[in-house]
Amino acid sequence: MADLPLGPGAPLDVRRRAAASPLGRLHAAVRRIDEATPAGRDRAVDALRALAIAGVVLGHWLVSAVALRADDHLMGASPLAFIPGLTPLSWVLQTLAVFFFVGGRVAARGYASARARGVGYGTWLWQRMRRLAGPVGVLLGLWLLVLAGMVASGVAHETIYTLLKLVLSPLWFLLVFALLTALTPLVYRAGVPAAVLGGGYVAATDGARLLLGDGGWVDTARQFNVPAGWLVPFALGAVWGAGGLARRRYAVALLVAGAAGTAALVLWCGYPASMVGVPGSQLSNLNPVSLAAVAFGLAQCGAALLLRGPLRRMLGGADGRPAGLSGVAERRARPRQFAWAAIALTNVSAITIFLWHQTAMLAVTVVSLALGRPLFGLHTNPDHPLWVVARVGWIPLFGIVLITLCITFGDAETRFRSGPA
Repeated sequence: MADLPLGPGAPLDVRRRAAASPLGRLHAAVRRIDEATPAGRDRAVDALRALAIAGVVLGHWLVSAVALRADDHLMGASPLAFIPGLTPLSWVLQTLAVFFFVGGRVAARGYASARARGVGYGTWLWQRMRRLAGPVGVLLGLWLLVLAGMVASGVAHETIYTLLKLVLSPLWFLLVFALLTALTPLVYRAGVPAAVLGGGYVAATDGARLLLGDGGWVDTARQFNVPAGWLVPFALGAVWGAGGLARRRYAVALLVAGAAGTAALVLWCGYPASMVGVPGSQLSNLNPVSLAAVAFGLAQCGAALLLRGPLRRMLGGADGRPAGLSGVAERRARPRQFAWAAIALTNVSAITIFLWHQTAMLAVTVVSLALGRPLFGLHTNPDHPLWVVARVGWIPLFGIVLITLCITFGDAETRFRSGPA
């Protein structure tokens, strides 16, 4: 099929057979997705969000291990606790700041568009909260049934705790995102000062911890670092959505200052080098958000702005779009169109992917254990470099199960979607 001439000069019967084949239908579907994309849509923004989602999913799949203990209980573990050399992996796969950065931009532009159409704040917020809450309800409903089944079957409470923690703990992200979305009008008007306020609060509470130690009111105050810390990239995203940060020098300044600040805090101020939590560590950069995580987020925001141009060139441009649907059966989709189709589908199912990716991993883990003996890289302690190699080998299976779950439950996200993304 790869050698067949599928252009307008090919025989009609050859072109029809090519279009009817699975590969031909795939090319046609990819071109339809490309054609259906509005001409004015900034594909680079969608690409950044897709990269952020991919980072979160792959990060969890690589560091959220489930090990079978001698007493037949499943317990959580992390290879970062056993293999410190994997720490740089957290610098690549901890992409939450990019997600909040893009989320702030989308929320700010969506709110401004709603105001221009005469849509009130309450209606706009209800539409966005409905889109978040609906799919979450589906996930919780299914896991309530799973929980009831595990309890009725006499599954050890340690195993139940481990599974539920892995599924439910990522939901904190949606709670913080919902809170910041609700604050969009204030953030939109405040702009950069909102980011300074969030970063200043984290700096103040971290400073109090260094001076006074852990415990008491310091620990209580630091719990608010979570919304304050993620307010920084969200507010910068709102500034970006309002037309700010347009010059390259701003992106470079964010990248350089953020990277330098992170390095200084890790090297000289005792902050962990890992940008995700490590079991057994006295201090985490994420729980609650630390000043090092805020600085790292600034670097990520700068990198995202610098990537926007190359992503636009890769995904956009006149030669990246088909002339029209009439040529779908006659021409192959280009590589950039395949890339855009994957990005578009990821964005359409973003919430579903985020909600169900841990369930996909746990489904493979539990079902395979029920069918046979423990498997290396899936049920074993993550204390050896070969575990990482084996884990990477399991990721395609996690992905297949996640796609199946997205097909099964993705309708919930579509049903609750209202208005532009």
